[in-house]
Amino acid sequence: MNFNNILFETENGITTITINRPNKLNALNIETIEELHNAFKKAEKDKETKVIIVTGSGEKAFVAGADISEFANFSVEEGKQLALKGQTILFDFVENLAKPVIAAVNGFALGGGLELAMACHFRVASDNAKMGLPEVSLGVIPGYGGTQRLPQLIGKGRAMELIMTASMIDATQALNYGLVNHVTTQEELLPLCEKLATKIANNSLVAISTAIKAINANYKDGVNGFHTEIKGFGTCFGTDDFTEGTTAFLQKRKANFPGK
Repeated sequence: MNFNNILFETENGITTITINRPNKLNALNIETIEELHNAFKKAEKDKETKVIIVTGSGEKAFVAGADISEFANFSVEEGKQLALKGQTILFDFVENLAKPVIAAVNGFALGGGLELAMACHFRVASDNAKMGLPEVSLGVIPGYGGTQRLPQLIGKGRAMELIMTASMIDATQALNYGLVNHVTTQEELLPLCEKLATKIANNSLVAISTAIKAINANYKDGVNGFHTEIKGFGTCFGTDDFTEGTTAFLQKRKANFPGK
């Protein structure tokens, strides 16, 4: 599968997807969103891939936002369809992916960039990272899930302030808010993400996939997350990973999970 705007690499069970539009600060255009969907779908189906890292090329930006030139003249209906399709094929898709996705946030993560990072299962930032949802300064609101995921991650009041002021926060503030899990130097960003990915990959990916589904259920209207957890917990008892994990524990050895 060939891509124009992203790089795709798999090594040691970790697939790294790099948004590669440095001359546009990796801004998300329609083509890039579709390519990202295909890349994530490919990684999810790939038996070798256990964890996915997504990042941006260059030193300036993870993703500096959406490509405004593409939708500046859109009608109301075209705007709705832009948000609907984007949420469906990328942002919601990533959030509900069966395999863990880590966002390695280097530099600017603004607008659609921050929304992509928030759709990932957790985030690690470089110390030069700047994050924000500046859409109201353009006369529009975040359309790729920002009004929903930001309050979930940092609380309603902080999200209201950040969105209404169109302000940026730095990596330290993002860490204090709980928006990112770790902050490191730009040089150590990918190595740290790879270290975390390797630690994740040593565990049962079947159980991790079930945990992702249960955690996400808590944030869906009309879904009882506790019921999802109970069902998922029970399902795990029928997996080969559960048999291997418990047997290894009782035999006092390291588990070698078959992934099924």
